[in-house]
Amino acid sequence: MMANVDWWLIGEATIDTLLMTGFSLLFTILIGLPVGVLLFLTSPGQMMSHRGIYQSTAFIVNVLRSVPFLILLIVMIPMSRLLVGTALGVQGSIPPLVASAAPFFARLVENVLRELDPGVSEACRSMGATSRQTVLWALLPEATTGILAAVVVTAITLVGYSAMSGVIGGGGLGDLAVRYGYQRYQGDVMAVTVVVLVIMVQVFQVLGDRWVARLNRK
Repeated sequence: MMANVDWWLIGEATIDTLLMTGFSLLFTILIGLPVGVLLFLTSPGQMMSHRGIYQSTAFIVNVLRSVPFLILLIVMIPMSRLLVGTALGVQGSIPPLVASAAPFFARLVENVLRELDPGVSEACRSMGATSRQTVLWALLPEATTGILAAVVVTAITLVGYSAMSGVIGGGGLGDLAVRYGYQRYQGDVMAVTVVVLVIMVQVFQVLGDRWVARLNRK
């Protein structure tokens, strides 16, 4: 059965999945990290508490998180074409991946910051530090381990989302599984793509756990 598998296609699809995950994760962190910090700072009882900003930001985050990814893929086809010139392939999959993962990551960052000792912020304020200085010099360094763990969780989530993008021709292992495994009834191709995705997730998890453990020891 495995003789029918085109390993060159599997390799290309794996690289495409890694590219989708990597670029999407980068933009997710660039967007989700500041949004998560904003949610934390403007929440009730924090140094920049602002009900209007917090509720409006939380509403947008909750709306994007509540939309199933497959629906978001379809809804964002016009926006993907506007932003990257196409709704297909690796490029076309990145905007919906980021739109889905950034709110998720932002909530993880908010939760990590909430778990910090409140005395850190109070000590900074007592020394006259501004909100920006408190965030950059105290909160984020203290939360580094938790944020890294959130990055690992988000990366694994993006691997699954990238596979789902194959339903609309998003490229990668998901697209290969749909075109060959499902539409052409090639069960061996489907099996290989599943195995590669499982291995990819396991590698991300193991490397992430080791990185987090190393930071904890420091």
